[in-house]
Amino acid sequence: MTTPQTPEGAAQDTRGAGGAATAAQYVYGVTRAGAQLPAGLTGLDDRPVTLVAHERCAAVTSDLPADRPLGARADLLAHQKVLEALLETGTVILPFRFGAALAAPEAVEKELLAANADRLTQVLDGLDGRVELRVKGTYVQDAVLREVVSDDPEIAELNQRLREVPEDAADAAYYERVRLGEMIAQSLERRREHDGQALLEALAPAAEALVRKPPAREEDVVDAAFLVENDRRSDFERAVQELADTHADRITVRLIGPLPPYDFVPEA
Repeated sequence: MTTPQTPEGAAQDTRGAGGAATAAQYVYGVTRAGAQLPAGLTGLDDRPVTLVAHERCAAVTSDLPADRPLGARADLLAHQKVLEALLETGTVILPFRFGAALAAPEAVEKELLAANADRLTQVLDGLDGRVELRVKGTYVQDAVLREVVSDDPEIAELNQRLREVPEDAADAAYYERVRLGEMIAQSLERRREHDGQALLEALAPAAEALVRKPPAREEDVVDAAFLVENDRRSDFERAVQELADTHADRITVRLIGPLPPYDFVPEA
């Protein structure tokens, strides 16, 4: 789901009812109207976090700093801290990406909540009683390279031949080394696809939905986000632990979370 952005050139203070000054609002996400915020919760620049409500939904907001642009590491950490505090209390939250803001509380109510009431409620219903858990699997490099060499006779033969090349003749074997590297990379790609799919299939029955992310590194086997019902969380965590134990000699499996459910919020 798209999120509001700071209006271009908008003033940091506007006038509300009766001419009172109202600050621009930073928006962390949307929750149910009537949700209880943790006592003393603060956000950007340690400003108090409040709710701006409209009918069934409420935006989680704080005053937007007026004297500087956003983007410092402290801002990112404050944004994450607010969302994590809500997760810890079991509050359903539709998280917004860092940087969402509107000109005033009235704009939050009208432009965000009132204009999108049905859609926001639908998304919150889909997230209620569920958490996002992320699973990462990474090859134990020495172990998987031994597998690649031992399982492919052509790679094994070429690898052995190159190991026997005298040091003073190494330059002559340059292209053969390149060929060996390409063969190993292709074998790893096939192995990663197979192993990653096997891990996903083992975990999918305990989750409602999953999003697989492209590997960032050659040694990454799988990186996936799972939407899991709270009542099934222990089953999911047990399944992850079983995979970690089963594959410990060749794949390191890690569970991260719960996390704000960014991966299960529609973009539009």
